Amino acid sequence: MKWPSHGSNPQFLFKAMGLTLPQAYLDFSANINPLGPPKVLKENWNDIYNRIATYPDPYALTLKNLISQKEQIPPESLLVGNGGAEIIYLIARMLEGKSILLAHPTFSEYEQACRAHQCEIISCRLEAPDFKLNLDQIIEKLPEAGAMFFCQPNNPTGIAYSVFDILKLIEACEKRQSLFILDEAFYDFLTEKQSLITYINEFSNLIIIRSLTKMFAIPGLRLGYAAAHPDIIARLQSLQPHWSTNAVAIAAGELCIKEEAFIRETKDYISRERETLFTYLKKQKFRFTASKVNFYLLQDPYIEDQFPFFEFLLRHSIIPRHTFNFAGLSGKWLRLAVRSSEENRRLMEVLDRWRMHHH
Repeated sequence: MKWPSHGSNPQFLFKAMGLTLPQAYLDFSANINPLGPPKVLKENWNDIYNRIATYPDPYALTLKNLISQKEQIPPESLLVGNGGAEIIYLIARMLEGKSILLAHPTFSEYEQACRAHQCEIISCRLEAPDFKLNLDQIIEKLPEAGAMFFCQPNNPTGIAYSVFDILKLIEACEKRQSLFILDEAFYDFLTEKQSLITYINEFSNLIIIRSLTKMFAIPGLRLGYAAAHPDIIARLQSLQPHWSTNAVAIAAGELCIKEEAFIRETKDYISRERETLFTYLKKQKFRFTASKVNFYLLQDPYIEDQFPFFEFLLRHSIIPRHTFNFAGLSGKWLRLAVRSSEENRRLMEVLDRWRMHHH
């Protein structure tokens, strides 16, 4: 069976499954802020619109300065790009032909991007259901690798690892002169601040990837950035196509970056919703990962093959993200986003119906 690889294409998914897409469905497959974009974007939409008649600033200097102040890193340590995806591809291009270490399961685009640039993939495993970080096992494989990609908090599990452990990995990479690429796409959903972004001032082998599309619910706009030593930024910049970040995205970014209250509100909302869901899942004897962000992995321990469970949810207009193309998961879990109260309640109702027949 040919699985659509990305979650946010419900029509492909239903087609692949031989099902008709229902009129109304709830999409739990994309990890976007359930509160939607901040109001400031709509309020300033006319000003943003006016920017489309001129070329964007190729260096996004205003946005870089705002990020620089907020994160306490120099502007020359920043590169703004067309979503986290572009940054990942630029890094893969810079690493062309090298060996790359990945700890599976993790975000599938690192491997896609690296393979597209003739890299060799070296894998190690985070074991279900806790997905603990086995530092010794990872460090043992490092000598063969020119770089390591690591997602923190991890997609698809939602697990956040200790800063202490990640620093050990960065140091181990530094000893071997390999790059450590830390993807913090979901860091701003964490209730306790755990970013390692200021460490780019200390480690010349560290690249941090950030995405603005998840927190600010602007995946249709595409905006992200890389933070690293200015030498690395200069190399990435030389590989980036001209005008890759459009003026609308940059303008939106300048407004979103300042939305502190919106971020706080989102964090509170998500953690309340997640607690409610997890209490329910525990009671109903589902297995789930100890996520600290706005998505989690889910499994029904009463059945070996999760496919009927997946199909049941789809038939009840709930779209989870399958994990058939996540190495190290091969379909044994489903990933679901933490959505609005209303949607999460609907999910629990559907799970109740499933439980009536499967326990």
